[in-house]
Amino acid sequence: MEIYVGIIVFVFGTLLGSFYNVVGYRLPKGLSIVKPGSFCPKCNHSLKWYELIPVFSFLIQKGKCRQCGGRISLFYPFIELSTGILFLLSYLLFGLSVEFMISILISSFLVIVIVSDVNYLIIPDETTLFFSFLALLINFVFYGWKEGLESICCGIFLFVVMYFIMLLGNKLFKKESLGGGDIKLMFFVGCVLSVTNGLFAIFLSSLLALPISMYVYVKKKSRLIPFGPFILLATLVIFLLDIDIFAILIG
Repeated sequence: MEIYVGIIVFVFGTLLGSFYNVVGYRLPKGLSIVKPGSFCPKCNHSLKWYELIPVFSFLIQKGKCRQCGGRISLFYPFIELSTGILFLLSYLLFGLSVEFMISILISSFLVIVIVSDVNYLIIPDETTLFFSFLALLINFVFYGWKEGLESICCGIFLFVVMYFIMLLGNKLFKKESLGGGDIKLMFFVGCVLSVTNGLFAIFLSSLLALPISMYVYVKKKSRLIPFGPFILLATLVIFLLDIDIFAILIG
């Protein structure tokens, strides 16, 4: 039975991953995520249902549009497969529980931000508001008013901390060091992690981003990298591994 549920969770994740591609590509450009339906960006061919099967359609069509033969980016199946794997991992670790719901929430936000931030260096406010609302709703419904209010306070605190980090970075580098989307993102982090773990997420995300930053600076002579995905990746790692940095620090 557990195997069947795992398969369903994985397939459901890949289906959502396909939708998250649409959200990540369209929202930053102010386009509707509902209309028009999916289409080939090269020839505008409207895709049929059998051309939209996550991962499999890409493999069957050999990574090409059936209409014009144009190459389809590997980014699409990567996001679909990654979402499915993250959903399955969440199920294997937490089962069908509240923690599972929070884990797939973080995973969903992560893959959308990867699409939008990597391609446009934008984290749409709509996604931050939506996922923050869902995280708060879960806290209030399943953990009660006290936990819900604490998560709001934690989110505000982490938002303020990130804002001051931005001010400090701007002063040191004499240019914009963090985007507004990254700062707003910390409110969501506060909704799913404790204050201490949220602060650790900032530190861990900086470590994760450091090698990429060095590569981009050396190869492309640019200091602009999408930092949002690293924040959410660090958040997901802390949540999945059930890290309590405060307990670790006090021994």
